This record gives sequence, structure tokens and C-alpha cells, in this order.
Amino acid sequence: MAQAVSGLVAVYPGTFDPVTNGHLDIVQRCAPLVDRLVVSVLANETKSPVFSTDERVGMLRGVLREFPNVEIDSFDGLLIDYARRKGARLILRGIRAISDYEYELQMALMNRRLAPEIETMFMMAGEAHSFISSRLVKEVIRLGGNISGLVPPSVEEILRRRILNPGG
Repeated sequence: MAQAVSGLVAVYPGTFDPVTNGHLDIVQRCAPLVDRLVVSVLANETKSPVFSTDERVGMLRGVLREFPNVEIDSFDGLLIDYARRKGARLILRGIRAISDYEYELQMALMNRRLAPEIETMFMMAGEAHSFISSRLVKEVIRLGGNISGLVPPSVEEILRRRILNPGG
């Protein structure tokens, strides 16, 4: 049986554009399992995010401040290089559906090839959050739908201002 490692650091990477209640569910369930959880925004502007990297980091800081062992950061480049710089031995990935698993499995296997000392852990989204994606939340709000309960209230307010009133 594997022995728990003292000082276990995990990295939970993502675009978080915006952070959803599904993301928060993963953090709430994983944070107690590790000594330090680094929630890190991928600074990939080629995906044309609605929010800048700094804005996404700010939103995460706002909604995750109650977790003393959670650090918010951002990165670009290879996730494995970043995880090594952070001293992480674990990469955390949330899975909502089989389609997520297929993509995430490819990434996990490539990461294992590049850094066999770093494990990837898949955490299933809670049932109440398994359909939520940042993309879907943005689409619903653009079309005038109700996103209450899909994102934290502070994020909903920011989304409404940015998407429904972009100039003001």
C-alpha cells in the first residue's frame, strides 16, 4: 500500500473563464486531501478568454479565500514544467463526462511520459455540477438565461457586467 507523502502539493490547472461552482466543488473536495493545492490559471490568450489572466486570478482569490491551503497562481507553457517549479507531485483534473475523460487521458499520458514522477488524479464532478462548463455559462448569459447557482454570486455579477454591458 502506498504511503502518504508529507507535504503533498497538487496543481489544479484550468482556464477558469470564468470559475464555476463545478470548479469550486472540485477544490472543496480536494483541498482536504493535500497539504497545498495550487489552483492555477492557464495564461493562454489564444483561446480568446472573456477575462484576462489577472481578472481570472482575482475571481479565484475572491471565491477561494476561505481555504488556507489553497494558493492561486497563473502559468503558461508546459504544465509539467510549472508543476515541477511548484514542487507538485500531483495534477488534479476534473471530469464531467466521458468526452472529458478521453481528452484528459491523452493529456495525462503525455504528462506521465514527460514527467513520470508526477501523477494525475481525475476527480469526478459532483452530480449537481456535472453539466456545468465555463463555455456553457457564458453562452446562457449571452442569451439572457439565468446562471444563478452555476457560478458564485460575485462571479455572476462580474459576468453580467462584462457580457451584458461590455461598454459600460
